Amino acid sequence: MAPKLILRRGDRTNPLIWALAIICAGFAVAVILIGLVIFAIFLVYQPKTPYIRVSTAHLDVLDYDQMGLLTTQLSLTLVAVNPNMRAHVTLSELELALRFDEGGIELAQLRAEDLSVKKNGSAALNYVVRSEAVPLDETAREAVDASLKEGIISFRLEGQVRTRWRVGVFASVKLWTRLSCALRFGVLNGTAVRLHCSSKSH
Repeated sequence: MAPKLILRRGDRTNPLIWALAIICAGFAVAVILIGLVIFAIFLVYQPKTPYIRVSTAHLDVLDYDQMGLLTTQLSLTLVAVNPNMRAHVTLSELELALRFDEGGIELAQLRAEDLSVKKNGSAALNYVVRSEAVPLDETAREAVDASLKEGIISFRLEGQVRTRWRVGVFASVKLWTRLSCALRFGVLNGTAVRLHCSSKSH
């Protein structure tokens, strides 16, 4: 006699378990599809982080008197660079401080209104930064004296700007890019020495 297969009601899988399995499988497929879409967008748009850099710099005025008062005027050109081939970039909330490198004494503030930069383009911001007579402490005066003897004087430009651009239809990227670098000038002619100053994102 051939054996008979007997199914008992208690051996059947609970429908709730089947429903959970189907939901989990659907969720896994959705995650995979979303990942593929994001990867495809990345390949198409190849997003790159915008940045700002100091293009030109010149020390126009350097006045230091016996009372320890320092007056300066610098001409600076900042360039906002958008390396993205398929997206416009907006820069906002730009705030930079120009300081005397020794002692961190603030000389001036640089600000700008919102700036739009075209795809794979750049936009220049021109500043004439003049400080009023700033009293220096003993350490800073000694630093200025040493700089005058050396023939090179240093300043520091620090601050940040918010960058915003779109990747695809839905994704919007917002990043702060920070600038912190030394600006060194010849005392006699005001020419920038080894100028290399670009921002980094964070």
